[in-house]
Amino acid sequence: MHGYGGMGFGMIWWWIIGLVVVAAIIWVVIRSTGQNNILNNTANHKSAIDILKERYASGEIDKEEYESKKKDLGI
Repeated sequence: MHGYGGMGFGMIWWWIIGLVVVAAIIWVVIRSTGQNNILNNTANHKSAIDILKERYASGEIDKEEYESKKKDLGI
C-alpha cells in the first residue's frame, strides 16, 4: 500500500540531514586545524618596504644597506 515499506519520500530527508551533518563536521575540522588561514594570508601579507623598515628599525641592517635596498625596490 505504501510502496517500499513506507520509506519512499521520508528517506530522502534522512539523506539530506546526513549530508548536512557531514558537511558541518568537515567545516569544524577545517576551522579547528587552521587551514582557513590560507585564505587570510593576503590580509596578513607585509609589503617589501614594510619588512625593510622593520629590519632597519631593529638594527639588522645599517643605513647604507637600507638605502641601497630601498633604491632596488624603486622607492
